Amino acid sequence: MNQTINIDRLSKLIETDTTLQLIDVRSAGEYDSGHVPRALNIPLEQVDSRIDDLGTGPVAILCQSGRRAGLACEMLQAHHPNVLVVEGGTQAWIQSGKPVTKAIGSRWSLERQVRLIAGVMILVGTVLAITANMAWIYLAMFAGAGLAFAGLTNICGMALLLAKLPWNQPTRTPNQEAKVRA
Repeated sequence: MNQTINIDRLSKLIETDTTLQLIDVRSAGEYDSGHVPRALNIPLEQVDSRIDDLGTGPVAILCQSGRRAGLACEMLQAHHPNVLVVEGGTQAWIQSGKPVTKAIGSRWSLERQVRLIAGVMILVGTVLAITANMAWIYLAMFAGAGLAFAGLTNICGMALLLAKLPWNQPTRTPNQEAKVRA
């Protein structure tokens, strides 16, 4: 069973223990949209390969609500003696009114954009197949096949296309714009 820590105890521990390491296991997009100050982003799928990034002091694991943090804690317990799951995760931290660090101009993660578009394609395809023409079921099948392929190969064609769209491009500061023109 995972050891847990509540938001109030975590807040006090952050103030008193400089060896405490906060690890946020959410995706980069989720992390950029708001995270606990001092938290290091190590997405859940990278936890196994980044064990050496952990210090020797206590480690508090965060995610959005606690489920992914529990999974990360289970992965780390064999390698690190003092791993804690933050009860309620970042969501509880925000709800308690504690400060949050956000990336400027954060946007929806590519993963979230893919889920939205694939879900809409499946919904529209099935509704139109039922109400208009059965051939629309192929739209839903195409989206489902794309999701299955992405899950099996870790290559998502829709994410590759979405990454090229203007709102998914990095924003440049005026100094960067001047360097590009020079």
